[in-house]
Amino acid sequence: MNRRTLIKGFVVFSSLGLSSFSLYKWFSLSGKPDHHALHEMQGLIAELAEVIIPGTDTPGAKDAMVDVFIVDMIESCTDIKTQNNFIYGLNELKEYTLNTYHTSFSNCSIAEKTAILKHFEKKSVYHYNILNKIDRKFLGQPFFVKLKELTVEGYCISQVGATKGLDYDYIPHNYQACIPLTKNQRSWATK
Repeated sequence: MNRRTLIKGFVVFSSLGLSSFSLYKWFSLSGKPDHHALHEMQGLIAELAEVIIPGTDTPGAKDAMVDVFIVDMIESCTDIKTQNNFIYGLNELKEYTLNTYHTSFSNCSIAEKTAILKHFEKKSVYHYNILNKIDRKFLGQPFFVKLKELTVEGYCISQVGATKGLDYDYIPHNYQACIPLTKNQRSWATK
């Protein structure tokens, strides 16, 4: 057999395999999302959000009930591909935790939980920004990126987060473009 023919065959075979895998993933993400599974994993979502914004001297994500916000936003305000990515990501996180640490996520130590989230953060983004844009365009937003985004957003707009976690001015009296923070002051909830 000619070497050139062998190389051409290998390139065609590998490109067909890659494109068929991409089409399979695209079709699987375009199906109807399983919202029942999302509601069943609300406790896991609460644990994940608490690792991202833990409760210290200020309330954490569980105190702000961010898990309810995340489930509502995923269910009613995100596209189907991102919904499926989120549900598949939660299932993948559960499997990864069981295979790696032989226990559920809620039974892991803080260091193990942080290592799990770092693993999924590293897995969800590429080094080149153009690949992230292409991935989000065709396959929806990755699981961990959406989880982190909704956790921070849900915490900052909750009453507990805005009043006790951030510095909230109930009645802003005048507009100041640049307000310096005083020593040991929390970030502003409003400008």
